Amino acid sequence: MASPTENHKTYTKCVGPDYRPEKPIATVSTEVPYDNVHTLKQTPQLIALLTMIRDKNTQRADFIFYSNRIIRLLVEEGLNHLPVVEHAITTPVGRTYAGVMFQGKICGVSIMRAGEAMEQGLRDCCRSVRIGKILIQRDEETSQPKLFYDKLPEDIADRWVLLLDPMFATGGSATMAVDVLISRGVPENRILFLNLIASPEGIHTFAKRFPKLRVVTAFIDAGLDEKNYIVPGLGDFGDRFYTM
Repeated sequence: MASPTENHKTYTKCVGPDYRPEKPIATVSTEVPYDNVHTLKQTPQLIALLTMIRDKNTQRADFIFYSNRIIRLLVEEGLNHLPVVEHAITTPVGRTYAGVMFQGKICGVSIMRAGEAMEQGLRDCCRSVRIGKILIQRDEETSQPKLFYDKLPEDIADRWVLLLDPMFATGGSATMAVDVLISRGVPENRILFLNLIASPEGIHTFAKRFPKLRVVTAFIDAGLDEKNYIVPGLGDFGDRFYTM
């Protein structure tokens, strides 16, 4: 059972397979009481990857490499939440295999610019997937989002949408992006929001406002600081991925 530390709003527990007699203690994701929020299983592999991208001494090439690994895990988990139907096939040895297949169309929508870092992970899992873009910038003084640009597939209302943004702080940008999608005819229950690190504050606001939307995140951090930055966080994802 995870237990909160006294000095920080973080949770620690032993991580690793049950058969190991000695397991390290590590910080794990904060638990939240929402059925529409799904956190990746807190495995040693995931915690190790997060440790690498959180480290201020990690160089840009390594930051990109380990971030891409987490993004791939997020995309794969996100695809698990798409509906499937029964689909029986015949194998090369003449046997029947009772499988499933996805029925429908999907697209990705990245919240620029950091969300664009997640596009390749989606393309690696879904060949020829269409990707739209939304540009929303946060006012550093008010922390309020402002919509600058959007370019979305014309038939987006008929698709399942994977909304991409690695950092989820106050939830303002993601909320505005979802409002844009809904205004274009996308049903709320056909939107999946994928992100690497979220704040409890953002999750609470978002999950209540969009109860039919699904959030898939790798980690819910301790909270926000006085500047509304995620803590312990990892800094500015876009800067570290593209420039630093």
